[in-house]
Amino acid sequence: MYDRILVPTDGSGPATAATEHALTLADRFDATVHALYVVDTGGLAHEAPGIGLDTLRDALREEGEAATGTVADRGAERSVDVTESVAEGVAEDTIVDYADEHGIDLIVMGTHGRSGLDRYLVGSVTERVVRRTDVPTLVVRGDWD
Repeated sequence: MYDRILVPTDGSGPATAATEHALTLADRFDATVHALYVVDTGGLAHEAPGIGLDTLRDALREEGEAATGTVADRGAERSVDVTESVAEGVAEDTIVDYADEHGIDLIVMGTHGRSGLDRYLVGSVTERVVRRTDVPTLVVRGDWD
């Protein structure tokens, strides 16, 4: 049923919860998990004024390698194959494009479960991915960090 499962990760609690679900499904269906971290270049200049853009980009790439490495380590514990990728771009665009380019059968994403005004102000990458992709998407709620 599933051969390739994408789990976008940023190392947060909700992403960790999604990772556990993705690995469980991959184990069940003998699928490969694709762990993707997106260096969101859309807002880099505004995130940390005073820090060089290249320095910030390098730091975020290292963070991404650590986050995808954690998924790979958890996969190895379960004998699940994990492909790691760190990409740059606008998060939701990069996730949707990655899923299309790699023939992903299922996307598993975490969400903070925000509601009300906070949801409208902060927005949700997960919600934007769900609206834009044709790939079935499992949303895992994780209200912890």
